[in-house]
Amino acid sequence: MRRLLPALSALALAACGQSAPLKPAAGERLPVAPYGREGRETAENLLKPAPQSAPERSVELRKRSEERLQDPFDLPPSDDE
Repeated sequence: MRRLLPALSALALAACGQSAPLKPAAGERLPVAPYGREGRETAENLLKPAPQSAPERSVELRKRSEERLQDPFDLPPSDDE
């Protein structure tokens, strides 16, 4: 029974999600269109992240070890205290 309880609670929690399309709350409207743009944005477009907020990652794996280049900003701490 103790093994079954976490599985049932996870299943119940997963069933709580709503899969209907998003729309404004009753009595509310979407934000006004920005200056110079015709029409309002849809809820789907407002939820889509801009390319700058979610950039693609560039993961380049190293095939062999390489010497590090000299870092001009890697300075020792100053004696000014």
